[in-house]
Amino acid sequence: MSTLRDIPVNTITGEETTLGAIEAEVILVVNVASKCGLTPQYEALEALHRSYSSRGLSVCGFPANDFRGQEPGTEEEIAEFCRAEYDVTFPMFSKIVATGKDRHPLYTEMIAQQPVPKGNHEAYRERLHGFNIETTDPPEVLWNFEKFLVGKDGSVVDRFSPNTKVDDPIVIEAIEAALKA
Repeated sequence: MSTLRDIPVNTITGEETTLGAIEAEVILVVNVASKCGLTPQYEALEALHRSYSSRGLSVCGFPANDFRGQEPGTEEEIAEFCRAEYDVTFPMFSKIVATGKDRHPLYTEMIAQQPVPKGNHEAYRERLHGFNIETTDPPEVLWNFEKFLVGKDGSVVDRFSPNTKVDDPIVIEAIEAALKA
């Protein structure tokens, strides 16, 4: 049976791979951007990765330029930014499209498996509207830093709103449950 772990992706340096090549039982997939108000989440994502990697969790970053062009850099520029600004050690992948008709198959499948995120999703949508920012329609990814938790069986076990902090109890509880499953 095929799972999310079998969908082809490219590392940030261009090598073909899959999430299955990540040596982790549980994976937190995040669409990231370097020019977003939520970019400081990189710090918490890295802390989570370092704290939980020995227990079987890996954070995986997928740069996406879908939202107001907030990830304009090349893969080399993105990798350097992540190293220099946040000392990122978790796996980073090539830029993808996370929304719309050109959406990467990984995101198509994750959205299909978990169409509704946890967290204060609609409040964040309204906040974006308050800044005159058009948003996607559900079940699309709303914004940068939306999080998908992939369990040991290779399926999405949870999804979290972009503004849900990485150390929020709902995220930590979901990770703990996924690691124990």
